[in-house]
Amino acid sequence: MTSRIPRDSRLRLVRPRPLAAAPSAVNQRRPRRPAPRPPEGTPAPAELARMARSGLADAARVARWADGALGPGRDGTGSDGKGTLSDETAGRAAGDLGLTVAQVRAAWDTARLAGLIEVHGDSARPGWRLRAWNRDDSAVLRGWVALFDAWSLASPEPTDREPAAVAEVVSAMPQVLSFLQLSAGPVPVEQLLDLLEQRVTELRTERCEIPYGPQPEPVEEPETADAPLAPLLDWALRALASVGALTYGDGQATLTPLGSWAVWVKLEQICVAAQSPAGNIEVAAEEMLRGCAQLRPNAARAEYRAWLAARPVGSAVTELLGAARGDDALLRGLAFEALRVVGAPAEPDVRSVADEPTLRPYALLWLAEHDGIDPEDAHEVLTREEATWLWVDTAAAVADHGEAPMLVRHLESALQPTVPRLLDEVRAVGHPRTVQVLVALAAAHPDPALAKAVRRAAFQVHTGG
Repeated sequence: MTSRIPRDSRLRLVRPRPLAAAPSAVNQRRPRRPAPRPPEGTPAPAELARMARSGLADAARVARWADGALGPGRDGTGSDGKGTLSDETAGRAAGDLGLTVAQVRAAWDTARLAGLIEVHGDSARPGWRLRAWNRDDSAVLRGWVALFDAWSLASPEPTDREPAAVAEVVSAMPQVLSFLQLSAGPVPVEQLLDLLEQRVTELRTERCEIPYGPQPEPVEEPETADAPLAPLLDWALRALASVGALTYGDGQATLTPLGSWAVWVKLEQICVAAQSPAGNIEVAAEEMLRGCAQLRPNAARAEYRAWLAARPVGSAVTELLGAARGDDALLRGLAFEALRVVGAPAEPDVRSVADEPTLRPYALLWLAEHDGIDPEDAHEVLTREEATWLWVDTAAAVADHGEAPMLVRHLESALQPTVPRLLDEVRAVGHPRTVQVLVALAAAHPDPALAKAVRRAAFQVHTGG
């Protein structure tokens, strides 16, 4: 379904049809309802953020070190092109930070999964969360939730177990975590194992299909069904403990305050509260765009006009493009919405950034619309690779600032006719947020088989496979 009304949502990032149907899914009006309250005893957000900063301290240190030592123009090699630190670079970081090489590598992987650092070929740069690390509790908590979502990537999978069995356990763990959250205290591992076995049995039953017509003789599958789940539960609990979601020992597991809060957030399918949109006219472009994110289209355009009227057009366009070059995909889309309000005076600057890979899809869409192409047809100026890159960038904005159902709906907007084809092309375009997007999509999607495929793709991208 398409809309003939341009800019019909609060967080419009790209245009409708078929790629740009994604933002309309992202930005559908949310029903008004009282904000759910976390369970009694949940620490305040500031205290949760302090816990997250403490748990991710080494990851933040390594990310800041990479920003200083591995950025463009610095003397140093970053990674092997797959996101893994080279031996030389890991040794340098260990010496500079007073950590072991193993600690540096672990912190590097954690920083990537939490969105504190992004790898671009042989160089690395800080993610937008790191820039806001000391001043924005919501950015810290979102980073920790991204790590929580990726718990199965934080520890190597057991090599002596069938991949299908591992995938079943990963798919069943949300129910185990929900039980831990509702229990609000230590739970014996034996009880968790019983619950896990029940849930895995349900997953296997749900996959059972009754075929029609003559069927060949059944072929024996690997001994997944009869394999004991205790070792896999042990792996899952240790992996969750490694990201700070729970404590595990003495035959029992207990959610940490952060883990309990994160499970509650997932159960309620809510986002971290956005900052108030009031008072945007006198602030910098980035803060103005964040404030406008929750406004309806007309109100946002009025805010853009007021903000633009308060400063020279040239400097305003430069500031908006600077915000678009950042690592927050939401701001990138909103910056070009503000540039649409600027209109013709912004054309030379927008045209000049059309060769920058990060801004190119947005700039091409802006220029196409400026040249009179129908907004619904503007996406046709993009190549397949550019459209796929934009799909991932939009998905990153949804994962960071939207709710789980929006991310699931965004999947339907992809140009590719099948999920395997989409995953192949998403991996090929090399967007720096690919792993986080795939992990978030796998965590959000209700179809276990599809979630498994997406999770496997995320693991392959993460490991360079």
